[in-house]
Amino acid sequence: MRVIPLAAESLGVRSMATYVEAGDLGILIDPGATLAPTRWGLPPAEAEWQALRRANDRISAYATRARLIFVSHYHEDHFRSDPVTYAGHTVLAKDPRRMIAGAQARRGLALWKALEGQATVESADGWRRRDGAVELSVSPPLPHGVDGTPLGHVVGLAVCDLVQRERFVFASDVQGPLSAVAAAWLIQQRPTLLYLSGPPSYVERDLPAGAVQRGIDNLRRVLDATGCRAIMDHHALRDSSFAARFDVLWSTGHVITAAAHLGLPATPLEAQRRALWSDARKPPAPVRRPVETGGAIMTRAKRTFARRGNAQ
Repeated sequence: MRVIPLAAESLGVRSMATYVEAGDLGILIDPGATLAPTRWGLPPAEAEWQALRRANDRISAYATRARLIFVSHYHEDHFRSDPVTYAGHTVLAKDPRRMIAGAQARRGLALWKALEGQATVESADGWRRRDGAVELSVSPPLPHGVDGTPLGHVVGLAVCDLVQRERFVFASDVQGPLSAVAAAWLIQQRPTLLYLSGPPSYVERDLPAGAVQRGIDNLRRVLDATGCRAIMDHHALRDSSFAARFDVLWSTGHVITAAAHLGLPATPLEAQRRALWSDARKPPAPVRRPVETGGAIMTRAKRTFARRGNAQ
């Protein structure tokens, strides 16, 4: 089984878009990507716009390879409203008429209507099916974070390759999980690889007291019960101190970012937005007389750039 994160906070954008290849089945999961319109009072930096363009290109490319597209819920960093992405596919999407309200319900219903005659759309909630040697099952609606959250519900997807005996579980915005109900479902699925959103510590002051720690504890409980590896990204990587804040998880050796799963360094651009704008606003270095450097000529500005490049 191949699990390929296409876009994520550790890759520079708000997303959990993923492509899964199991047996002969290609699955595109949550094909959306966005940027935070403001963070610390700042709009997205140019590096974020570039990352978003690359992310959307990857999502579009893998959409052509997928046979099934899965949508866990209707926040705009998890789905596209443009029907072109879904045309000709089987679309398995959160039921917009069940355990959903507000803007998500309106977006979901609009998407289903737009896809009439262009794609085969099925309600994902509680769905199960076998495709050759691949078993697919979808959770009942799970809390988008803490129990009773006004953010609504998401559905998780389990993909089991019966030949390779691998079980991938995608749990999008369970945020830790913060909910004991979501944690129990994850344990019940017995994943070998789990991909989920980490606790949203960047807005910890807006959560019930102790919620982030409960999310950490719940994920450790899932790891202990199943022995799985976990990709934790999304909300957790919006915290500029994510490395230290979640060290108790990273240090297990079982939890990594989406970027690390791809063998890449994390580039959480939203969490770095202040620094990105600070660098952009710095005036150019003054022109200096060239200095000889052992056969090469280098200005002070070039030396500064080289040092920064090495540090990165």
